[in-house]
Amino acid sequence: MLVYLDMCCFNRPFDDQSQPRIQLETEAKLLIQQKVRSSVIGLVWSFMLSYENSANPDTDVSGSISNWEHLASVTVTPHQEIIEQAKRFELPGIDSKDALHISCAVAARAQYFITVDKGILKHRNRVTGVHIRSPLEFVEQED
Repeated sequence: MLVYLDMCCFNRPFDDQSQPRIQLETEAKLLIQQKVRSSVIGLVWSFMLSYENSANPDTDVSGSISNWEHLASVTVTPHQEIIEQAKRFELPGIDSKDALHISCAVAARAQYFITVDKGILKHRNRVTGVHIRSPLEFVEQED
Protein backbone atom coordinates (compact mmCIF):
# COMPACT_ATOMS: atom_id res chain seq x y z
CA MET A 1 0.00 0.00 0.00
CA LEU A 2 1.24 3.48 -0.90
CA VAL A 3 0.40 6.64 1.03
CA TYR A 4 1.07 10.30 0.36
CA LEU A 5 1.35 12.58 3.39
CA ASP A 6 0.97 16.25 2.56
CA MET A 7 3.15 18.93 4.14
CA CYS A 8 0.49 19.82 6.74
CA CYS A 9 0.66 16.21 7.89
CA PHE A 10 4.46 16.15 7.99
CA ASN A 11 4.41 19.35 10.05
CA ARG A 12 1.81 18.14 12.56
CA PRO A 13 4.31 16.92 15.22
CA PHE A 14 5.89 20.38 15.20
CA ASP A 15 2.57 22.18 15.82
CA ASP A 16 1.38 23.37 19.23
CA GLN A 17 0.38 20.15 20.99
CA SER A 18 -1.86 21.80 23.59
CA GLN A 19 -5.05 20.92 21.67
CA PRO A 20 -6.24 17.30 22.07
CA ARG A 21 -7.12 16.96 18.35
CA ILE A 22 -3.60 18.01 17.34
CA GLN A 23 -2.10 15.57 19.84
CA LEU A 24 -4.21 12.70 18.45
CA GLU A 25 -3.39 13.59 14.84
CA THR A 26 0.30 13.72 15.77
CA GLU A 27 0.17 10.27 17.37
CA ALA A 28 -1.64 8.84 14.34
CA LYS A 29 0.87 10.44 11.97
CA LEU A 30 3.78 9.04 13.99
CA LEU A 31 2.20 5.58 13.83
CA ILE A 32 1.95 5.88 10.04
CA GLN A 33 5.62 6.88 9.90
CA GLN A 34 6.52 3.88 12.04
CA LYS A 35 4.76 1.65 9.49
CA VAL A 36 6.72 3.34 6.70
CA ARG A 37 10.00 2.70 8.54
CA SER A 38 9.10 -0.96 8.99
CA SER A 39 8.07 -1.25 5.31
CA VAL A 40 4.45 -2.11 6.12
CA ILE A 41 3.40 0.98 4.16
CA GLY A 42 5.12 2.57 1.18
CA LEU A 43 5.61 6.34 1.17
CA VAL A 44 5.31 8.66 -1.81
CA TRP A 45 7.52 11.76 -1.96
CA SER A 46 7.08 14.51 -4.54
CA PHE A 47 8.65 17.62 -5.97
CA MET A 48 5.87 19.57 -4.22
CA LEU A 49 6.89 18.23 -0.82
CA SER A 50 10.50 19.20 -1.53
CA TYR A 51 9.41 22.65 -2.72
CA GLU A 52 7.20 23.41 0.29
CA ASN A 53 9.69 21.97 2.74
CA SER A 54 12.49 24.10 1.31
CA ALA A 55 10.42 27.21 2.11
CA ASN A 56 10.30 26.35 5.82
CA PRO A 57 12.45 28.90 7.70
CA ASP A 58 12.97 26.44 10.58
CA THR A 59 15.94 24.43 9.34
CA ASP A 60 15.61 21.85 12.13
CA VAL A 61 12.03 21.08 11.11
CA SER A 62 12.74 21.12 7.37
CA GLY A 63 15.77 18.89 7.91
CA SER A 64 13.73 16.40 9.89
CA ILE A 65 11.03 16.33 7.21
CA SER A 66 13.47 16.05 4.32
CA ASN A 67 14.84 12.81 5.80
CA TRP A 68 11.57 11.15 4.76
CA GLU A 69 12.46 11.60 1.09
CA HIS A 70 15.09 8.88 1.50
CA LEU A 71 12.50 6.46 2.89
CA ALA A 72 10.06 6.97 0.03
CA SER A 73 9.19 4.02 -2.17
CA VAL A 74 8.14 6.33 -5.01
CA THR A 75 9.29 9.84 -5.92
CA VAL A 76 7.12 11.96 -8.21
CA THR A 77 8.83 14.44 -10.51
CA PRO A 78 7.00 17.27 -12.28
CA HIS A 79 5.37 16.65 -15.62
CA GLN A 80 2.56 18.16 -17.66
CA GLU A 81 -0.06 15.53 -16.78
CA ILE A 82 0.28 16.35 -13.07
CA ILE A 83 -0.25 20.05 -13.76
CA GLU A 84 -3.27 19.42 -15.98
CA GLN A 85 -4.85 17.07 -13.48
CA ALA A 86 -4.20 19.51 -10.63
CA LYS A 87 -6.23 22.16 -12.45
CA ARG A 88 -9.21 19.78 -12.35
CA PHE A 89 -8.79 19.31 -8.58
CA GLU A 90 -8.74 23.04 -7.82
CA LEU A 91 -11.90 23.97 -5.94
CA PRO A 92 -12.85 26.42 -3.24
CA GLY A 93 -10.97 24.93 -0.29
CA ILE A 94 -8.42 23.16 -2.49
CA ASP A 95 -5.89 25.69 -3.75
CA SER A 96 -3.36 25.15 -6.52
CA LYS A 97 -0.59 23.81 -4.23
CA ASP A 98 -2.95 21.36 -2.55
CA ALA A 99 -4.27 20.28 -5.96
CA LEU A 100 -0.70 19.62 -7.10
CA HIS A 101 -0.07 17.47 -4.03
CA ILE A 102 -3.22 15.45 -4.71
CA SER A 103 -2.29 15.11 -8.37
CA CYS A 104 1.16 13.80 -7.35
CA ALA A 105 -0.50 11.17 -5.16
CA VAL A 106 -2.73 10.09 -8.05
CA ALA A 107 0.23 9.99 -10.46
CA ALA A 108 2.12 7.74 -8.04
CA ARG A 109 -0.94 5.49 -7.72
CA ALA A 110 -1.05 6.02 -3.97
CA GLN A 111 -4.11 4.48 -2.40
CA TYR A 112 -4.31 7.18 0.28
CA PHE A 113 -3.65 10.90 0.51
CA ILE A 114 -3.28 11.75 4.19
CA THR A 115 -3.81 15.29 5.40
CA VAL A 116 -4.90 17.38 8.38
CA ASP A 117 -6.06 20.19 6.08
CA LYS A 118 -9.76 20.76 6.79
CA GLY A 119 -10.36 22.31 3.36
CA ILE A 120 -9.09 19.23 1.57
CA LEU A 121 -10.94 16.88 3.90
CA LYS A 122 -14.17 18.83 3.39
CA HIS A 123 -13.97 18.37 -0.41
CA ARG A 124 -12.54 14.85 -0.48
CA ASN A 125 -15.61 13.39 -2.19
CA ARG A 126 -14.96 15.60 -5.22
CA VAL A 127 -11.51 14.12 -5.79
CA THR A 128 -11.08 10.91 -7.77
CA GLY A 129 -8.12 8.58 -8.03
CA VAL A 130 -7.07 8.50 -4.37
CA HIS A 131 -8.79 8.09 -0.99
CA ILE A 132 -8.35 11.19 1.16
CA ARG A 133 -8.16 10.60 4.91
CA SER A 134 -6.98 12.32 8.06
CA PRO A 135 -4.22 10.49 9.93
CA LEU A 136 -6.80 9.44 12.55
CA GLU A 137 -9.20 8.07 9.95
CA PHE A 138 -6.41 6.17 8.25
CA VAL A 139 -5.14 4.59 11.47
CA GLU A 140 -8.66 3.71 12.63
CA GLN A 141 -9.45 1.91 9.37
CA GLU A 142 -6.18 -0.01 9.57
CA ASP A 143 -7.16 -1.58 12.93
